[in-house]
Amino acid sequence: MANKHYEVIVIGGGISGAALFYELAKYTDVKSIALLEKYDALSTLNSNGTSNSQTIHCGDIETNYTVEKAKSVKRTAKMVEKYCLQYGYENKFMFAHQKMAIGVGDDEVNYMRKRHEDFKELFPYLEIFEKEKLKEIEPKLIFDEHGNERPEKILGVGVEGGQWSTVDFGKMSESLVENAQKVENTITDVFFNAQVTSIKQIGKKHELVAGGETYTADFVVVNAGAHSLYLAHRMGHGTNYGCLPMAGSFYVTTKKILNGKVYMVQHPKLPFAALHGDPDILLNGFTRFGPTALALPKLERYHGNSTVIDFIRTLRFDANIAKIFKDLLVDSDIRSYILRNFMFEVPYINKRLFVKDARKIVPSLQLEDIEYADGFGGVRPQVLDKENQKLMLGEASVNPGTGIIFNMTPSPGATSCLGNAERDTKLVCEHLGKVFDHEKFCKDLVD
Repeated sequence: MANKHYEVIVIGGGISGAALFYELAKYTDVKSIALLEKYDALSTLNSNGTSNSQTIHCGDIETNYTVEKAKSVKRTAKMVEKYCLQYGYENKFMFAHQKMAIGVGDDEVNYMRKRHEDFKELFPYLEIFEKEKLKEIEPKLIFDEHGNERPEKILGVGVEGGQWSTVDFGKMSESLVENAQKVENTITDVFFNAQVTSIKQIGKKHELVAGGETYTADFVVVNAGAHSLYLAHRMGHGTNYGCLPMAGSFYVTTKKILNGKVYMVQHPKLPFAALHGDPDILLNGFTRFGPTALALPKLERYHGNSTVIDFIRTLRFDANIAKIFKDLLVDSDIRSYILRNFMFEVPYINKRLFVKDARKIVPSLQLEDIEYADGFGGVRPQVLDKENQKLMLGEASVNPGTGIIFNMTPSPGATSCLGNAERDTKLVCEHLGKVFDHEKFCKDLVD
């Protein structure tokens, strides 16, 4: 059979791959695009609604974001919102919820007051919720199981409603691909069960073998989660990076407990998200607490042990990686955090320990109120920078300049999907001499 040739091939049918597929079809003069997906459907891994907190992370209640990072993330978050509004997806798979970050105790309350002052220009809708207001709008934050008020000071900063906050990114992925395939005069092929086993550079093109078929492309973008770096290493690219997969698990309540999203103040030493509570749009608005953070020696969570060897190859363990791990473990706060998150996965012990932590949000929470969410949670590829001997926070890309890009997108990768696709669309068009209609893009998704 003759090779299938495309101007651009996108590897990975999660939200990042789907967003790029859509933008290339909708806003460029690229005439042939293929999307290769390893499994038999889109978004079966980290973009699935059960694998993430379904949150549009715009930086207003994420206390680990600086003002500068929040500005950047706010722009890309608005793209998600505008895309969904453009096609009428509000209240179908995008929803508005009350949301806030809370400070508990004197230090955190003072921190939240200062943060509100620093961020109110960027997010003018943010309000300060004193304890009396919290009693009214989110009473479970205040009262224990006996109806007594919690003794600590507590303060919320957030918004009661009117802000789009929640998306089923799996459904959004499906919509992006569907809308891309409606674009006329452009080939937009999607191939399922097409696991990429080989990528070779042949002249100015790349040859891919996937699902027993051979494809060629003028440009390739790999949006394959933790496997992006694995494929980069197979080609000899990005060898200064290693990958540490972090699995996030969740607990769900057996009834509706919170009225909206409640985030906590991030521990400054810990690189992973603090525990938060979210109304789960797949579970009738029952609260989902999480995520936990467990280093997992495999690149995919619920596919047996088939990716353990992939993990070993992608970690690329050496003295630099050992130094990163040593620096993390030498800190007692981080050691305790790692141990506690491991215990959150141990049957019987896990729920009892988790309830204690979750009571910082809901003091009245009891064992019978929550259950471990089997099958929920995904794997986030945390990138290890061997050259600088540190854990990188946020996204990373490997771009050797040869017509191929490898993207690793841990949280908030889903929120940033259209913004990351904008960046890659520009790179694709520059390399191929194609036109990106950025004016139309901005009119639809930015302005």
